[in-house]
Amino acid sequence: MTDFTPLASALGGAMIGLSAVILMASNGKIAGVSGITSRLLSGRLGGASERPGLFFVAGLLLAPLLYTMFAGTPAQTVSSNLPLMAVAGVLVGYGSVFGNGCTSGHGVCGLSRLSGRSLVATATFMSVAAITVFVTRHVI
Repeated sequence: MTDFTPLASALGGAMIGLSAVILMASNGKIAGVSGITSRLLSGRLGGASERPGLFFVAGLLLAPLLYTMFAGTPAQTVSSNLPLMAVAGVLVGYGSVFGNGCTSGHGVCGLSRLSGRSLVATATFMSVAAITVFVTRHVI
């Protein structure tokens, strides 16, 4: 369990919101990581109009490295159960495709645009996350 840090959490949330606004303002794209990643992997993310998306993904990849360089390795727990991690990855990928977006697209951008579909999607994945944590920690 990590310690709750209100200031760092608020700053992180503000930075996520600012990056979503910058991406929307610069090229009209929603900062949905699954959509950007899908376009990147399919070769559809290219050209000047998509360059902000490339910078967005680069920032996601570089931020933890920069944090580690300046602040040290954060305390975290990652399962060593590779089959469990593989199943979790497939389920998250399927959920992103099935829900037509991920937590960043629906939870950050969709809710800020007052999208009803994003409200349902966010409520669904937050509920499933809470149930999954309960089951894995208290039932299994």
